[in-house]
Amino acid sequence: MGDADTTEPADDPSAGSPSSSPSPPSPPPPVRSWKWMGLFGAVGVVILLLDQVTKALALAHLTPGEPVNVVGSLLKFNLIRNPGAAFSLGTGYTPYISAIQITVAIGVVYLSRRLGSVGWAVAFGLLFGGAVGNIIDRIFREPSAFHGHVVDFLQTPHWAIFNVADMAVTSAAILLVIQTLRGVKLDGTREQRK
Repeated sequence: MGDADTTEPADDPSAGSPSSSPSPPSPPPPVRSWKWMGLFGAVGVVILLLDQVTKALALAHLTPGEPVNVVGSLLKFNLIRNPGAAFSLGTGYTPYISAIQITVAIGVVYLSRRLGSVGWAVAFGLLFGGAVGNIIDRIFREPSAFHGHVVDFLQTPHWAIFNVADMAVTSAAILLVIQTLRGVKLDGTREQRK
């Protein structure tokens, strides 16, 4: 009669659970950190300030049509006002280019809430600072609002004349491709490659 009251000790940690085999531990959810948004903002502000300061210096010290050699023929300061996009394409579509750049800047700010890695944060900062740098030109420079010409002044051999904002946008594109090829997602997690 005493045997009926005794219970068998569990010999397996999963004994008593509904499933017979333990499930693999799930990865912890990505931690949303303000530091990535802070890095994004800091990079964006630095690029924007560099772009606007260098453009102001170019306008104050350079004359259109009179290039200045900086590093032999490898780098020249050559001031132009560009009504179009990169490589002076789309010169008649300045308002549309402005609208696209504004949309990109807003999209980057919206997506920045999901940042989870230094690579993506720096890339977004470069993209934002570069886009806003050229947006300011298009909105506030001559000849009129949303028809403004972008100040370009850096020239290398066999390449279009550009500015700091253009360099930042190009660098952001390269960094975004690198992050994608490495399998690093926006939130910092890595894709599981088969």
